[in-house]
Amino acid sequence: MYFFLANLSSLEICYVSVTLARMLFNLWIQKRNISVLDCAMQLCFFLMLGTTECFPLAVMSYGLYVAICHPLFYPLLMNPKNCAQLAASSWLDGIPVQIGQTCHIFSLHFCKCNQIPHFFCDIPPILKLACRDTVYVVVMLFVAVSFMLILASYNKIISTILGLPTAQGWTKAFSTCSSHLLVVVQFFGSASITYFRLKSNHSAGTDKLLSLFYTILTPLFNSMTYSLRNKDIIVALKKLFLQTQSHSSS
Repeated sequence: MYFFLANLSSLEICYVSVTLARMLFNLWIQKRNISVLDCAMQLCFFLMLGTTECFPLAVMSYGLYVAICHPLFYPLLMNPKNCAQLAASSWLDGIPVQIGQTCHIFSLHFCKCNQIPHFFCDIPPILKLACRDTVYVVVMLFVAVSFMLILASYNKIISTILGLPTAQGWTKAFSTCSSHLLVVVQFFGSASITYFRLKSNHSAGTDKLLSLFYTILTPLFNSMTYSLRNKDIIVALKKLFLQTQSHSSS
């Protein structure tokens, strides 16, 4: 699990940097212009990293399924070699598909104004400028497939937990899954509302708010969620708090 958390953390650093770095640069130079090439590159990296994040979450749910439902097989199924292969597949599978998706989007004819009502180049605001309606099936497919895999894993996990004889076993099993489940709800919830809504229901203000969740706030909450589940970090935070209190009182 820590191996996949390290992958997820590295991924989210890159994922946030794609949008936040450009935003900070624009604030610094007091300009909001972006070239078509830069916009295409930002969208391509954003899509690649966004779809890549779906698969580590699915793989982590599979790891939880094996740990809870088949604990004796965990060292065999989740050995270092298999984990490395699953992580590599998560990083690489979406790259060629999203490059093709980006090329398709920017090959469309744009007949409206060249102003994007958004703080970065995302699919919904860009497609608003297109001359004809387009459905982003590829993004929907990646999100739907990974989410269905997570649902399948949790279906088995819940069935196994409900079969445990003691309440202590229930508590321990649910405690194991709680952090991952919270991260899944945060990421897939905001992303699904953004990409699965009808085009007629999209508004600039709502799109910006939802994008803020899955581009900045969700990665921030993810790190806090997993960190506060670690006993060593909680102990370190308590020591830091006590030291701060002692310094302020003195």
